[in-house]
Amino acid sequence: MKLKGKKIIQLVSGDFEDLELWYPVLRLREEGAEVHIVGEKADEEYIGKYGVPIVSDFSFDEVNPENYDAILVPGGWSPDKLRRFPEVINMVKEMNTNTKPIGQICHAGWVLISARILNGVKVTSTPGIKDDMENAGAAWVNEPVVVDGHIVSSRRPPDLPDYMRAFIETMTE
Repeated sequence: MKLKGKKIIQLVSGDFEDLELWYPVLRLREEGAEVHIVGEKADEEYIGKYGVPIVSDFSFDEVNPENYDAILVPGGWSPDKLRRFPEVINMVKEMNTNTKPIGQICHAGWVLISARILNGVKVTSTPGIKDDMENAGAAWVNEPVVVDGHIVSSRRPPDLPDYMRAFIETMTE
């Protein structure tokens, strides 16, 4: 129960990568964290790329990032939708300003790009957005997980165990 008493935002919108959302949620809850699913609407069912649903606890405008210890951005096609919401960008920026852990996997880097927080940050992602990450000023590497301060990034579902170990470690430092 390394994360007992910690509160985490798990962002969601449709077409998330099922494992990249559910695995972190379950893993963090196993460690005692309170993970809130936050989407455009509260009590809304969102469907993953492979059909696995999740219901949001809160809407973007109902959460105050000051009350949370970390934020997670899922992969899949969801990040392309999430980055269009000013509330999401503001949440990520605030977490960054306060050096709270930010987890991003696969295409989730798009949200951090839109928040303009990657300049000079060492990261990884799906190789498909490597150019986007580098054009945003990030130093991209092809590794299962990369930790640069409070930003924890990963590439794809097979990297999830490494990603979660690193994210949990970052939250306990």
